[in-house]
Amino acid sequence: MNNQQGRDPTLPLWRAAVLLRVLTLLFALGVIIYHLDEYRRPWLALVMGGVMTVWTVVVAVRYLKPTEKLLAFTVFDLAVCCAVMTSSLLVLTPLQLEGEPVPLVPTVWVTGVVAAGAVAAGPVAGGVFGGVVAAFNYGVRGYVDTDLTRDLMLLVGVGFVLGLAAASSRRSAARLETALRTEAATAERERLARSIHDSVLQVLAHVRRRGGELGGDAAELAKLAGEQEVALRALVSSAPASTEDGAADLGARLKILETERVSVSVPATPVPLPAAAANELASAVREALANVGKHAGVTAKAWVLLEDLGSDIVVSVRDDGVGIAPGRVAAAEREGRMGIARSLRGRVAELGGSVTLETAPGEGVEWELRVPRERSGAK
Repeated sequence: MNNQQGRDPTLPLWRAAVLLRVLTLLFALGVIIYHLDEYRRPWLALVMGGVMTVWTVVVAVRYLKPTEKLLAFTVFDLAVCCAVMTSSLLVLTPLQLEGEPVPLVPTVWVTGVVAAGAVAAGPVAGGVFGGVVAAFNYGVRGYVDTDLTRDLMLLVGVGFVLGLAAASSRRSAARLETALRTEAATAERERLARSIHDSVLQVLAHVRRRGGELGGDAAELAKLAGEQEVALRALVSSAPASTEDGAADLGARLKILETERVSVSVPATPVPLPAAAANELASAVREALANVGKHAGVTAKAWVLLEDLGSDIVVSVRDDGVGIAPGRVAAAEREGRMGIARSLRGRVAELGGSVTLETAPGEGVEWELRVPRERSGAK
């Protein structure tokens, strides 16, 4: 079920529902014995007492091992309880049904099914179960008065409140499971990040610096090492959602892309977005930085700025490279080079955002990625 130990978080409520069923059974059997000589059909009252006893054992076994597919059984449980209530038409005399205050055969035993329905399916089901039991109470009695209406209010109210408690337990267990899973994943990522930083990233950084100093073929190796360094940093940062509601901090996703040639500025406070949206934006930024490495020049530097404008999230990627000639982007798309069209514009468009490009030969390139918070699913 929905907690870290594989148990239904509502198991204590199920135990309480079973205990209620047992206690109310004992009370109902006592009422039957007390009024046995007064009934129109005493033998049928005893049979109904046996039915209630057997059914209490059945539901106790079933409810103490709850599963997610329990609603159908609780509906059948409701049918059994209503059938036992209806048997009062044959057991009690007309005077006992309509005049003298003699309880129906199951008396308070039927409240157990209201608790079961509430725990199984939530507040609405609990209220409905209570309403059905009260409706049968009205029907068997054949009249409406203050006492029966009071029973209706109590049954519906108890069902609704127990349903709220069960739903709250399941939500709390789900949040706890998510938090524990995220905590474990974060700890493991941090361990891997430390290990990678102390080994692979340092080697790649050394190759990038040394290759740049040597020039020639070594410069090409330096460029490749730099690209792999950025990719590896991004891989380490591509974590599961960092909060219980499935959100991730876009600032953390971008900050990890910082290198000697790339400066990243993010707000001091987290910029939460749904994990999928944060990953897509981070991937778009990586594509823009990859274009800097490919086309801006070996000495070009880049700056990434993240702004949280409330209704919009804006990420700017600027470099001081050679710039792009007019019409070159459109020509690249016509030639089948889909890096900008698919990886950058396509990712942002899927989030309902837009991409703006400002460039000129010799004046560098600036990409502005703007995504509306509402369309991205953030709150």
